Amino acid sequence: MAALKPLAEELSCPICLEPFKVPVTTPCGHNFCSRCLDETWAVQGAPYSCPQCRAVYAARPKLNKNTVLCAVVEQFLSAELAQAQAQCPDDGWTPPGRAAALSAAADSVACDHCLKATATKTCLVCMASFCAQHLQPHLDNPVFRDHPLQPPIPDLQRRKCSLHNRLRDFFCPEHSACICQICLVEHMACSPLKLSQASADLETKLKQKLAVMHGHINGAKKAMEDVRARQQDLQEAANKKVDVLQQEYMEMKAFIDASEANSTRKIKEEEKRVSNKLDSIFQILFKKKHEIQTLKEEFEAALSKGDEFEFLEKASKLQGISTKPVYVPKVELNQELIKGVCQGTVDLKNELKRYIRQHQEKKPEDVPSPGDSRERVPPSATKKKLPKDEKKPKKPTAVPAPSSKVPEPADPEAKGTAPPQSASLKAKELEVFLAKSRPELLEYATKVILDFNTAHSKVALTENFTMASVADTPQNYRPHPQRFTYCSQVLGHHCYKRGVHYWEVELQRNNFCGVGICYGCMERQGPESRLGRNDTSWCVEWFNTKISAWHNNTEKTLPSTKATRVGVLLNCDAGFVIFFGVTDRVHLLYKYRADFSEALYPAFWVFSSGATLSICPLK
Repeated sequence: MAALKPLAEELSCPICLEPFKVPVTTPCGHNFCSRCLDETWAVQGAPYSCPQCRAVYAARPKLNKNTVLCAVVEQFLSAELAQAQAQCPDDGWTPPGRAAALSAAADSVACDHCLKATATKTCLVCMASFCAQHLQPHLDNPVFRDHPLQPPIPDLQRRKCSLHNRLRDFFCPEHSACICQICLVEHMACSPLKLSQASADLETKLKQKLAVMHGHINGAKKAMEDVRARQQDLQEAANKKVDVLQQEYMEMKAFIDASEANSTRKIKEEEKRVSNKLDSIFQILFKKKHEIQTLKEEFEAALSKGDEFEFLEKASKLQGISTKPVYVPKVELNQELIKGVCQGTVDLKNELKRYIRQHQEKKPEDVPSPGDSRERVPPSATKKKLPKDEKKPKKPTAVPAPSSKVPEPADPEAKGTAPPQSASLKAKELEVFLAKSRPELLEYATKVILDFNTAHSKVALTENFTMASVADTPQNYRPHPQRFTYCSQVLGHHCYKRGVHYWEVELQRNNFCGVGICYGCMERQGPESRLGRNDTSWCVEWFNTKISAWHNNTEKTLPSTKATRVGVLLNCDAGFVIFFGVTDRVHLLYKYRADFSEALYPAFWVFSSGATLSICPLK
């Protein structure tokens, strides 16, 4: 039996731990009983996984019977049965998976007397089994009256005690072993019981456990049904929500399509109006050309006359006729109308982008999980009023990001890039940067180039677009939607979305100028387009001898400084910008903390004639 034990483990199902019954093979190469695998996958549901190696299958794979393994299992059970008949084990236990195979041996017990006929009874005193013929003396002779008879016992040798060669009629519950009368001496403290009583007690306990198991199975079935019902309800609820969402999106698409059609119609109507005017002008010009052509032919005909009298008569009439050069009136599209239509489309697009970005960037804790029974607090109950310097900037949508390119961080691998931080960590990081020396700040040096597409017509850019000054005459810049038209300002060419960046600006005549940062969506027209006069920009400004910090049209007067160089440190991840005065060392001018929600651009303002700002080259 010990020799067959390793093979028995290999031929056992990993689920029921019994010899394979109708074995099937999964695509990953493992074998299971067909019924065991079907029940497992029925409970598990899609996606299906191998119970042994956990390989996942999106769809339930087609399984085929392993005929070779089935034949091997049958041969193994036959060999095990033969070995069990040849030598009866002494441990009194048969593996559950082989009980059915070995129980067949109990159906035919040979008579120990004749060794041919089938035994009908077993004598527990004689320790032998007898057929009907050889059992007769036990029934007729009074000598054998005290010999208890039982149905044929196939494993009679197992009933004997291996130590005392006596029948084991008792059971020791402490050692879970059957013992004989002589063994009782050693097991008196264990409260041994008769086999019948011990068997009845264990049978009662097993029946109780079986009843509990039936209850657990019924509970599991009900739980499974409940889970399936909840899953179905969940799918139905989700499908209903999806239908509602599809309807809403269809309406939004219809609204956008109508808006597109309306905007297109306005431009087409304007195009048609101008085209009709040009058609009229073309017809007038064509008629004029035809008249001049006719007159030209008359002149040529008069010149070809040979008779002087006739020539003089014709020429005197033609001499008084004069022609004028062709005049084409100026007819153009209504640029204000087209600009308004295009600006409305851009506003709609930016509003959609802003809403979608806010929805996607919403923190996970803001969305309640299913089944969350905690009381929901209205947003107004938890909103705290922030200082003006720390208010979260809004997102105006009137103008898209500056420059003709799509805004991207200038340095994708910017130094100091970090994951989102808590408020306490951000405050600590701000204190760390405030304590840094200039050589330490220079580790985050960033090259800044001015964007001529944003420069006001009075701003002249020189020194490879690193110097800005107020020009005496307007610059011949071509029109661009990102160009400042109200304030003499200019932005940097690159934007910064994450990481830490540092640059320095030299103020050559710093009586009317400013240095700061802004979102790309900051206004380009009107008073709100000036740095610090809106909630999308932050700056430090020199106005004559007065130094101020500006944000959201709120001014903070600062102490005067002798520094003519300003250092700007922007930490996009921690959400703050620091303005330093740079002399032989750096000192703080002002700092802002904000939850930056868009990419940020360096921003500069020059006002008085001769005022100049230079981007300092940093090593």
